[in-house]
Amino acid sequence: MERLERVWLGTVDRVSGAKKIQLVLAAILLWLLVAAGLGMYWSQTPDAFDVREQAQLQTGGEPVTGAHTTSTLIHLTETLLEKPGGYLSNDVFPPGLWLDNMPSWEFGVLVQVRDMSRAMRKSFSRSQSQSTEDKALAKAEPLLHFNHRNWILPSTEAEYRKSLKLLRDYRDRLSDTSQPNAQFYSRADNLREWLGDVSTRLGSLSQRLSASVGQRRINTDLAGDSAGRQSTESAGEMEIKTPWMEIDNVFHEARGTAWALIHLLEAVEQDFGDALDKKNARASLRQIIRELEATQSTIWSPMILNGSEFGFLANHSLVMASYISRANAALIDLRDLLSQG
Repeated sequence: MERLERVWLGTVDRVSGAKKIQLVLAAILLWLLVAAGLGMYWSQTPDAFDVREQAQLQTGGEPVTGAHTTSTLIHLTETLLEKPGGYLSNDVFPPGLWLDNMPSWEFGVLVQVRDMSRAMRKSFSRSQSQSTEDKALAKAEPLLHFNHRNWILPSTEAEYRKSLKLLRDYRDRLSDTSQPNAQFYSRADNLREWLGDVSTRLGSLSQRLSASVGQRRINTDLAGDSAGRQSTESAGEMEIKTPWMEIDNVFHEARGTAWALIHLLEAVEQDFGDALDKKNARASLRQIIRELEATQSTIWSPMILNGSEFGFLANHSLVMASYISRANAALIDLRDLLSQG
């Protein structure tokens, strides 16, 4: 009888242990499904927004010169922090830790936010080279250049929120007629200087996207200057190829860059309208926006394909490079128009 009891108890223990294992496995599977669902939801890029509506919401009235650009810069930064999933580039826990497309998109937006904050600090808010810079912008710009992957002590989000507070202070003073110390100067030379930075960014992205299939390129670093010199010698012909694991990251960085630029250029059109009309350059600006909007088309493939130039499979990076290059070419023409008297 005792032997039968021991056998029965042993059987019960084995069954109980098996159920525990099943429960643990079911919990892990459920967690993975939830994490996968969250990851897909967090990886959706934010929708476009109306820069004029955003300026009116933030200023609470008729926007003054510079309000569109400032409000757009603020909203882009807020989007990085407050979109679904929040800011993911510095996540150290799943599912954010597993995602790389959205952090790449965030970095593309962040670079444009940084460039615009620098342009506002050194050009847009100053009447001439000898004028003093706005104190709020002088503090906000370096905060946005804080390490974008820092998790704690201090966190990236905390530094960016400090910058947002300073940008809002500048925005509020800009609309306050009793505080003339905050200004925004919509001059063609100021706009042309910022567009030069944009052109440099787009040119770099175009090259990185095109290198997805590998290219042999002639070294033109010193072309056009017979007296030009460089620090170390480099080969006359180079093999350039984006590493396979980085191809989708570069693609999504370009998507983020274009998304941010679309809104910044739309804001610039509002604030620099008179300068653009005087140079008959408004149509050129709109064409750049049109080219960049094409980069935001829906991606129907579950992954970024990397087929050869004329191969059987598509190459999404080359398609993106085509749009970026055309936008950059139109941007160079726009800068030429703005430089004319």
